[in-house]
Amino acid sequence: MSAPFYRHAVRGLARVASRPQQPQRLQCPNLSGQPVETLRPGPLGSRCFSFHSGPQAGTRARPLPILAASTGLLTLLFAAFQPVSHGSIEIPTQFPSSPIHDDNDDDDDGLPRYRLADIKEHGPDSKRPWVIYEDKVYDITDWVAAHPGGEVILRAAGSCVEPYWDIFAIHKSQYVRDILAQYVIGKVHPADLRDGRPLQNAIEDPFVSDPERDTRLRRITEKPCNAETPGDELAGSFLTSNETFYVRNHMWVPVVDEAAADKHSISIELPNGDVKTYTVGELKARFKQHSITAVLQCSGNRRNDMTRHAKKTNGLQWTVGAISCAKWEGVRLRDVLADAGLSLSNPGEDAQHVQFSGLEAYGASIPIQAAIDPRGDVLLAFKMNDKPLPRDHGFPVRVVVPGHVAARAVKWVNKIVVSDEESSTSWQRKDYKCFGPNETKQDWDKYKSIQVMPITSAITRTRLRPQPHATPATKPELRATASGRVVQIEGYAYSGGGREIQRVDISLDGGASWDQAKLVDDTRFEQGAQTWCWKRWVYEGVLPQIKDDANGEAKTTFVVKATDDAYNTQPETHRSIYNLRGNLATAWHRVDFDYAEYTYQRKNANAIAASADWHIEFPRQS
Repeated sequence: MSAPFYRHAVRGLARVASRPQQPQRLQCPNLSGQPVETLRPGPLGSRCFSFHSGPQAGTRARPLPILAASTGLLTLLFAAFQPVSHGSIEIPTQFPSSPIHDDNDDDDDGLPRYRLADIKEHGPDSKRPWVIYEDKVYDITDWVAAHPGGEVILRAAGSCVEPYWDIFAIHKSQYVRDILAQYVIGKVHPADLRDGRPLQNAIEDPFVSDPERDTRLRRITEKPCNAETPGDELAGSFLTSNETFYVRNHMWVPVVDEAAADKHSISIELPNGDVKTYTVGELKARFKQHSITAVLQCSGNRRNDMTRHAKKTNGLQWTVGAISCAKWEGVRLRDVLADAGLSLSNPGEDAQHVQFSGLEAYGASIPIQAAIDPRGDVLLAFKMNDKPLPRDHGFPVRVVVPGHVAARAVKWVNKIVVSDEESSTSWQRKDYKCFGPNETKQDWDKYKSIQVMPITSAITRTRLRPQPHATPATKPELRATASGRVVQIEGYAYSGGGREIQRVDISLDGGASWDQAKLVDDTRFEQGAQTWCWKRWVYEGVLPQIKDDANGEAKTTFVVKATDDAYNTQPETHRSIYNLRGNLATAWHRVDFDYAEYTYQRKNANAIAASADWHIEFPRQS
């Protein structure tokens, strides 16, 4: 851990020690199975203690470290690795359902057997929720409050937990399985097992309730859904339609009843412990609503470029479509924080970050300065392009942090905490950071989390204008006539932090010579205190004369780079900015054009002659 973290820890412990605390008694069985009382601080404090699991048939007793903590200091320490609890941890001794004892079962472990139908009764709404892991049944009633992901574990109640845990690699550790073992109450009946596991039709698909997606989206993964906006949609309009706006999900899409959307609540917790809760309906009624037009962009946008032009990267292999622009409408976060009791002029030493949590357990944070900046335009948004938020994009309310990486724009937000620490989730502390090209061993405490996005640009569509009196070609033997033809190239340029694009440079010969693209005037659509949008651009130029190389091939490379109003510009190569995670792949964008491979689109000759706007698109890499 870094030195600043230890300084925060010492300050935090001092604050906790100075507060009056009511001791609580924790019932922990020792190795003999007898309870031993252990004192621990009240809700404002936090302390580690050891929990010794009592002996169970077929298992060896071992001490298990458990972390009991509040939303204070130690929440960030391995929060994803161990449960957090304020109440007494007790192993249940009474089970509502009647177990089935099977005399034909040779596995004499002393555990009762339960049919899947009985387990299903202990679903999310049950007073005692159960889950299945492998062939065992667990009563997780006392673990729900302690679970680092909160009540999200209830999604698996009454069924198998594996499909949910498979989404998070941390659950594959023995440590997590040891914690779960404390809550075992029985096994699945052999009649409901096949090859030692529950029948497949009894295993719930976490993504079964996900919305249908537009077929135009380019799918990267299906479960969870990650899909990018196609090039034609990126180039076609300033605002990306809700249907083709890129989708970045880390998990399933929460289900919120449209009729009850205004009753969805968001709790806001201040550093002094005060908590105020607002419903969506109250936010709409009590606060002035604002509109902004802003880009959201994944930190992994163009990661595939870095993989192809540098070397292998870890993460979703996005091309140029993990970016979109929309009109967002909602209330300013700073107005709501002020109403909750936060001083905007002097937030205090303990108010350094604003943490956001979503219904599906995703979490992230932004610095307090970004949250309360009157020109920062951070919204709790309800609408997207004048319509209610689609489910994939956060219905009924999401955070929009313009100019920042989209990983901070938490969807389905239900909790906001003003804290002296950034969010403890791996999405904040690990995934979204950049290391040097030589740093293959990642020290996650070494660098800050990505916040404001750097400048980038991309080619999204390339087309050839037809020659006069052109007729469809029947053979791809057109290399000799490609030179001297007019090519039209379109794309986007974007810079975070409210910086406006000033210039876009285009090269048709791999960077040997340059020209400037025309910036499309979309100012009539722009809204917000600063420039949060992308800049669309278009360029028309004559294809250069290209000679065959030694292999008889004639190729050229189109290149684009952009400059913003602070004269930030893009790096030339991905090798110079390579990082193992493939984040912020912002080098010059290059598209190869092979004179021998482009072909005319098949169209009726009469239609060609009648349309002066007919274009010929050709293969490209993106």
